Formats: sequence, structure tokens, C-alpha cells
Amino acid sequence: METFGKTDIWSFLDDSNTLSRTSNEEIRRSPGHTVGSYFDLAKKVAELHFANPSQVLLFRGQSGEHRHESNRTTLKPRIFRPRKGQNTPPPPDSLTRRFDRLRQAEKLLSEQYREDVGRLGNTLIRRHRIVRWSVLQHYEVCRTPLLDVTHSLRIAASFASLENNAHEAFVFILAAPNLSGAITVNIEAGLQMVRLTSVCPPTALRPHFQEGYLFGEYPDMDDFDQKSLYPPEQVDFGLRLAAKFKFDPATFWQSPDFPRVERSALYLSPDQDPIFELTHSIRKKVRH
Repeated sequence: METFGKTDIWSFLDDSNTLSRTSNEEIRRSPGHTVGSYFDLAKKVAELHFANPSQVLLFRGQSGEHRHESNRTTLKPRIFRPRKGQNTPPPPDSLTRRFDRLRQAEKLLSEQYREDVGRLGNTLIRRHRIVRWSVLQHYEVCRTPLLDVTHSLRIAASFASLENNAHEAFVFILAAPNLSGAITVNIEAGLQMVRLTSVCPPTALRPHFQEGYLFGEYPDMDDFDQKSLYPPEQVDFGLRLAAKFKFDPATFWQSPDFPRVERSALYLSPDQDPIFELTHSIRKKVRH
């Protein structure tokens, strides 16, 4: 994956309230720019859009920040993340098990998907690996090589605030070279971007309500052997980081004009989402 903005990014750094010319490296090493409210965040993201017109900005909210041993912000897909409490890459045997579990979950999803969503839904699930990965990712069945992002700034900030009793949450702004259609591939950047509303069957409601996109490597990494061809730092979407904002969830949502999206809307209940029961049963099988 190519690094975005090695020398030419306009962004907010630390406590400066004005845009400055910076680099991906500086943004990843910085503590992040503090915003006091959703309105403040939205205004600054508007400035980022205008100052970086050749990029499409997508958003990711987290309750905390993860850093690499080199002290850079790291945004890795779950399948490549370190074990809990560590900051070094997972060992080969752990990665091999994770990819084996992913293949098993894919197979079960293809075999068991029988919902009445019409011919198109069945065809997409069975023919396209990226669609299967998308469903498995969003229903938290197993780890995949994809990273969740959203086109909605409010959704991202709401995820960062979800059940967050700390005084710090993060919204990461990631740059995509372009977006066109359901799946956009940029060979030069080594990226593919997936618009979930176009690839997930309509019965998979959670991705639609979350206004979700996914970042993935291009070409796909579908086993450990292929991953081993790339150094760990090249499978880190921190390389696409264009800005890093932090805020206090306790005070961020005080304006009634910009309410937080509640958990019940982000994660539909099982009786509202027909795919939940199927993915829940697959999750239990692949975790044994």
C-alpha cells in the first residue's frame, strides 16, 4: 500500500486551529487535534475536504488509539492486529490460524445462505469473496483483511463514543484516491474500496444502516503466504491517515441539533436483521 501525503497534506496538527501543510508521518506521530463538539469537528472536516480536493475522505471512529512500536498511529484490519496487550505483529502460526478460520467461515456462509433475497443476493454471496468478507466483517464472525470505515462523520463519531466512559475518543480521517461504483480498485495505491450498500444483500441490514465502506489491500490477501510477501508496515491503513481528531464523549454531544446515533440504530436487534441468526451460528462454529 502506498503512503498518502508523504510531503503534501493539508491537515490539523495538535492544538493549532488552522490548517498547515504536513505529512502522513507527522499526523501519525502527533497526539491528535482536539475538538470540543460535533459542530467543531464537522467544520474542520469541511476545511479538510476543501484543502485536499483530489481525495475522498472516509471516517473511522474508535474509543482509543493504537500505536505501533515505532509510536505511529496504526489502523490495521483485525486479522493483522497484535494479540491483546502487545504491539508487535502476530506470529506466523497465529496468522495461519486466523486465515484458516476465515476460509472456514466463508465456506459456511456460501453453503448456508438461503435467505429469500432474490437471485441477486444469492449470486453475490456465492460468487464474490469480497462480499463474503464484508458480511463476515460487519457481523463480527471472524477476523478479515478489511477495515471498517464510513461515509458518515456522525456515524464515525457515534462509534467512537459508544459505551466509552473515558474522556477521550478518536475520529480518524482516511484518504481514498477516488470512489466509483460498488468496488473501486486503485492499483497504484494498492487499495480497493468497497461500498457496502452496493455489495451487501438487502437482508444484511447492519452495513446499510452504518453507511459502511471497507478498505482492503489490492490485490486481496487471502492467506498467510501472500501476507508474508509484505512487511507489516505495508498492511496498515494508517498509511492513508489524513487527520486525527480527539474529543471528550461526555461533552461532545451537548447540542440537541447534532445528537449521537444510539447503539440500537448502529447495531440492529436480531429480530430486525434476518442475517444475524445465520452469522451468529457460523461464528459459534468457527470459534471452536
